[in-house]
Order: sequence, then C-alpha cells, then structure tokens
Amino acid sequence: MDRRDFIKSVAAASAAQALIVPEAATAEAPLDARPNFLFIIADDLTYRAIHSLTNPEVHTPNIDRLAARGCAFTHCFQQGSWTPAVCIASRTMLNTGLSAFRSQKDVDFTPLWGATFREAGYDTYIAGKWHLDATTLQRSFSETDPIGLGMFESTPAAYHRPSPGDTWTPWDQSLKGHWLDTKLWQGTPKSEVHHSSVIWSDCAVDHLLNKVAKRSRPFFMYVGFNAPHDPRQSPKEFVDQFPRESIEIPPNFLPEHPFDLGDYYIRDEVLAPFPRTRAAVQLHRSEYYAIISHLDTQIGRILDALEKTGKSQNTYVILTADHGLAVGEHGLLGKQNMYDCSIRVPWMIAGPGIEKGRRVDELVYQHSTFATTCELAGIPVPKTVEFPSCADLVKGGQATKHDAIFSRYRYFQRAVRTKDYKLIVYPKVKIVQLFDMKNDPWETHNLVSEPKLATVKAELIQRLHRFQKDLDDDLNLGNVSEFADHGRVPEQGQA
Repeated sequence: MDRRDFIKSVAAASAAQALIVPEAATAEAPLDARPNFLFIIADDLTYRAIHSLTNPEVHTPNIDRLAARGCAFTHCFQQGSWTPAVCIASRTMLNTGLSAFRSQKDVDFTPLWGATFREAGYDTYIAGKWHLDATTLQRSFSETDPIGLGMFESTPAAYHRPSPGDTWTPWDQSLKGHWLDTKLWQGTPKSEVHHSSVIWSDCAVDHLLNKVAKRSRPFFMYVGFNAPHDPRQSPKEFVDQFPRESIEIPPNFLPEHPFDLGDYYIRDEVLAPFPRTRAAVQLHRSEYYAIISHLDTQIGRILDALEKTGKSQNTYVILTADHGLAVGEHGLLGKQNMYDCSIRVPWMIAGPGIEKGRRVDELVYQHSTFATTCELAGIPVPKTVEFPSCADLVKGGQATKHDAIFSRYRYFQRAVRTKDYKLIVYPKVKIVQLFDMKNDPWETHNLVSEPKLATVKAELIQRLHRFQKDLDDDLNLGNVSEFADHGRVPEQGQA
C-alpha cells in the first residue's frame, strides 16, 4: 500500500468510526465538564534544545511560554529501542504504556492511549507523524488529517555534509525532505510546496477553529511533527538566525567516539564525514537550531488557535519528543546511544490547576504520559499500562517515581541512571562507562576504574540486573564487573 492509499484507507475508517458514540459517554460525568488534551510531539528534539530551560543559543519563545505557563520535567527519559528507528519504539511505549521489551511484542489487543480516551467519550484527532501501523491508528482516533511518513526521503546531497562541492541548502524546496507537495498529501487541486511543520500546524489550527470551537464534547488532539528530524530544512530566514561560525561547540565534542558502540556507521551517523570537524558540527547544529525555531513558530500558531477557541483554560497542553539527538556530542550525530543528549527529552504540561513555572527534577519516563493524562481526565488507567501516572507531580506533589531509570539500544547497549550516576554497558565489545552526572553532566569522564566508586559501580550493576529481570530483558551481559573502561576506535566500514 502506498502512502496515498494508506491515507485514504485511514480516512475512510475514521469517518465510519466517528459515527459511533461510545457507551461510556452516557455513564460518565457531563462531557463538557471534562478537561481537553492537546498533545504535541517532536522527533529528534533533545532536552538541550529549549531556550529557557537549557540552551539560550536556540530560539524557542513559544515552547518557553508553554513552560512558563505550567510544569516542566527536567529529568524525563525514554526507555530505549529494539530498532535503529528509535522513534518507533518510543512512540509504541507512549501509546501502549508497555515497557521496553513487552511493547516490542504484538500489541493488537493492548488498550491504546487514544482509544482509551475515545471509549471514554472524547473526540480523538490526529495529524502528522504517527509511525505505528494503520490498525492502531484506526483504533485510536475518530478523526484524522493527513498522516506523515515516519521519515521523509532525503536527497543525496543532504548526506556527508560538509564536503567539497556541497551546494545543498535547507531552504531549497526542490530537494524534497520536509518540503512536501500538498497535492500528494492533502488532495489539493494544484501543486503547492509547504514545509511539513506548516502542513501539520495548518491541520491542527483548522481543526481547533472550525471543529473544536463549535463542539461541546471534550477533545483529545495528537499532533505529531517530523521536525527537527533530518533533513534539517527550514526557510532561509530561520537558517540566517544561526550563522554557522557563531554556533558553540558542545564541551563533549570528539572527532570520533572512542570505541564502536554498535551501529557505528548507521544512517544517522554518516550525515557528516569522519572524523568529525568543528565546522561540520557547527553546520549541523546551526541547521538543527533553525528547524527547531521554525517548529516553535508552528507550535505558537497552534497555541494561539487554542486560545481563540475559548477552551484553553480547560485544556491540558503537553509537549514532548520521542527521543533526543547527539548532533556532535561524543563524536556522534544520532540517537542510537545511551548518553543523556539522546535518551533525555523535554516533557512539559500546562493546564488547569498547574502552578505556573513549576519545575520537577524527579526521574520520570515520557511514557508516563498515558497514565498521567488518564488521571487528569478522571479516566481509569488500563491495567496493562506499566508506566505510573505523574499527575501528582504535575499538580505540586513531591513523590519519587523511580529510584533509577533504565534504557536500552538493541543488543548493543544497556544503561541504568540514578540522579547521581549513570552506568552504560556495551556487552558486544565488553566495555563499561560510569559517569558522575551531578559533577559531569556532559558525560566526559569515565570513572568506572576509580577505586572510590567501586561500591557505586557494583550497586549499579546489580540494579541493572534487577531491571533486566523486571522488564523481561534476556540479554546476557556477561561479567560486567570485568569489562574494560575504554576501547579502540573502529575502522570505517567495520561496524
């Protein structure tokens, strides 16, 4: 099935299902008294790319105003991936509430996030990136606008930048990627090329102003952006805001990662030549900041439209990302790693009863969004959901949810992180890293051989094994206590 047929089949199924009024709606409290939910998710947005929270170099005034209106979690993580397309695993955990290994299995009969709200009487709607299958899409949403591909086709010139003769420019609409022909995507009579972020925000704004504003039933909106995933394209005026030569180099910059961490030459990593140069990292980060700033503008349009509906005071707005991105940290560009730049994501919630400007430093998982929104809506959380609700933290509580968090990348990497330390294990190359996260947040000094941290190391290894047992992770890590603390830089083509 090609993408046009996929969209048509989804639209037909959604139109038919929209006529069904869930029985639960007649047994619950008046629908118009329930809170609404507007969920916005970005792709490849690291927690280090929010102006007011972590990075004054990037421009995110609309995300900043959302953070100022509500609660921002400073230590929110995703639990990893069984596939190089980390977004698939992360969004599966988000929409099922299942943990990192159980969500990898068949989820055909698992209660879904959108379906749970739909069955409780909510109008459920989606536009943009979904990246799961058509069946789960149809189960979750009564209304759909165009659904984007998981990743857009990139032109060859978008790779291996910068290189001699490179003439690729982010604003060149002929290079495809995020520049989409609306004739193909929306069935318009004539060809018009628009950025994916504009298309998805157009859909969301139209739905808010022309449907949500005229209805009394509560709504659940899911807006999935492909940005800032590569190819990192945006209009020239946004790129011009971030001159390459003025972009700061991250303090953990390396020409190459010191050892093969698995999938070393995967697609994400070949977007720039080896070894990495400062100029290449500046280029990629400048274009990364530009597409984030452009994304922020589109998010602002959606927030403004919500205000115009008159329903913003009774609406929870949630913003997050499926995972982060290295963009030059540790000699890496992608997200197939266990460093905080990749497994730590923004997660903020604004809405009724939430203190303005609240910051929560507790360790949480982004996949708790399912249970959290159910509790905020007064909807029972399905028993299959494994990630706990954080509604109490959102509303001012101080309870600890997790003493540590776990993350994985395929069979190459495992990590356990507390507030103070992180242990990363690479079983294929028998290497282990230990970082002091309070004193070394950029993860630059491997302390695994420090005698004074021997007890910490042993405790984290044991905690990692407990995670494996609890989460049904059957990967044999070997004797981690005897692993090396460094490794050889791989030759190109060996991974």
